Amino acid sequence: MERARAGDVRALARAISVVEDRAEGFEELLSACRASGLRALRIGVTGPPGAGKSTLVDQMVRAYRAKGKKGKKVGVVAVDPSSPYTGGALLGDRIRMAGFAGDDGVYIRSMATRGASGGLAVAAADVCAVMEAAGREVVIVETVGAGQAEIDVAKLADVTVVVLVPGMGDEVQSLKAGMMEIADIFVVNKADCEGAERVEAEVRAMQGMSEAGAGEATAIVRTVATTGEGVEELVEQIEELAAKEQRKRPKAVRDREPVFTPLIAQSHPDPRDEWATHAVRLGGDGARLDHIGIAVKSIAAAASFYEALGMRVSAEEIVEQEQVKTAMLPLGETRLELLEATAEDSAIAKFLAKRGEGVHHIAIHVGDADAAFAKLERAGVRLVSDVVRVGAGGHRYFFVHPASAGGVLVEIVGEPHNQKN
Repeated sequence: MERARAGDVRALARAISVVEDRAEGFEELLSACRASGLRALRIGVTGPPGAGKSTLVDQMVRAYRAKGKKGKKVGVVAVDPSSPYTGGALLGDRIRMAGFAGDDGVYIRSMATRGASGGLAVAAADVCAVMEAAGREVVIVETVGAGQAEIDVAKLADVTVVVLVPGMGDEVQSLKAGMMEIADIFVVNKADCEGAERVEAEVRAMQGMSEAGAGEATAIVRTVATTGEGVEELVEQIEELAAKEQRKRPKAVRDREPVFTPLIAQSHPDPRDEWATHAVRLGGDGARLDHIGIAVKSIAAAASFYEALGMRVSAEEIVEQEQVKTAMLPLGETRLELLEATAEDSAIAKFLAKRGEGVHHIAIHVGDADAAFAKLERAGVRLVSDVVRVGAGGHRYFFVHPASAGGVLVEIVGEPHNQKN
């Protein structure tokens, strides 16, 4: 690591190989990397295959290399599909970013998924840590391009860029739960092609229907990666967003930003990963599944099925502030909660219009919702709610964004103020 930090690219390459292959001594090496205290800006770039992600990353690297007097040192983790014969990366991304030979300020590493889902390689988080310890100021992680399930990158990156393009047939196919919900910035690439305006309009319409859309709208940047058009604006948006997120967190939290490692790599988690122990710290032994919220067009119609199973509606209530009518069906120690919209512009109405009937969220009971809210907010977990609200039965609640909860909208529920221990 000392040689890598001094600019020895071969030493950096060997260090990454040791960590990626879990070779002898990798734990000691990884521990030394994380103890360095060096922290890069991690940018995740994801999107469907053919969106031009690699070409865009190439242009982003050029933009960062041009920043300042000496340019910023950049690392790229390009995740490629695995070869069915050798298990190695097919190297497509690296071929498209081959213009940096001889520039020690850029190091590009292709990694194979090796069967891991979520768009990342197993050791991606560890490789980022090695690059950071070697003095890379910006680390760009490009996912494999597998589609809607590619959400692991949001757990790894400080800023997640979702790349879309016109002319792929059914643009709305990309506007579904998962990949679209993790975006910090949307890029409409190949913006010189017909249909770019339609893609942008669809993204804006999706944001209007999103439950999280009540806050500030996610930025949309048009680019033409082959010429570099719009890339400067994209980099400016990334820098601005990263700075804003840093300012929102207390210094003690910024020094140990949550870093999410794919589940398969959890045997060696990043020590800065605060989220890995949140469930235990927030709820302890008392944490439990409170209910599962199901969005329905009609409670009366939906309840008939559950009643045929012997379940009975125990209570109905209208929650005015959420513009929803609820019907609770006890199910063992938990319950199902049917949710019917009472207004056309409510969150449930928008959910139904966008996705149809189905599971809307899961709710976890933690006892003290206010303490949980404060702790998650301090740790930088992405929240949908800006405050803790009072819901059915006086229980206090707030929502965690799917980007921080594995793609699921999670409601955190606590006791009413007068019932808290």
